[in-house]
Amino acid sequence: MTIARIIAGRAAEDIISCDAATPVSQAVRMLAEQRIGALPVLRHGRVAGIVSERDVIYRIAEKGRDCMDLPVSEIMTSPAVTVEPSTCVDEALSMMTRRRFRHFPVVENGRMIAFISIGDLVKFKIDSVEHEAEALRSYIQT
Repeated sequence: MTIARIIAGRAAEDIISCDAATPVSQAVRMLAEQRIGALPVLRHGRVAGIVSERDVIYRIAEKGRDCMDLPVSEIMTSPAVTVEPSTCVDEALSMMTRRRFRHFPVVENGRMIAFISIGDLVKFKIDSVEHEAEALRSYIQT
């Protein structure tokens, strides 16, 4: 199974993101209001990085409140590790586990078409296992 199955039906216009020049305080507000853990950061319509709750906490610990006035480009994780729609779900989960992050921009032809989290991948895997178990139960009963 590939990432394309997970993002089927999602519209790129629905991605919540911010520009590289967005102040950290505004990005934090977006994270809180949307109840999300990370935002893709765009520069000229392309993925420049990712700003996460973790990035904010680390910078506050380093610089104090002053970091809230900085542009997100100064605290984001960059370059962002991206995946393509053809990436296998297991491969994406493995990368997230090895590299210790929880979000991927999905990029096709240089443009971000989706933003997925480890929760999206785990839910997909659980749904797949449950579907397979139901199919086996049905097969055994017939």
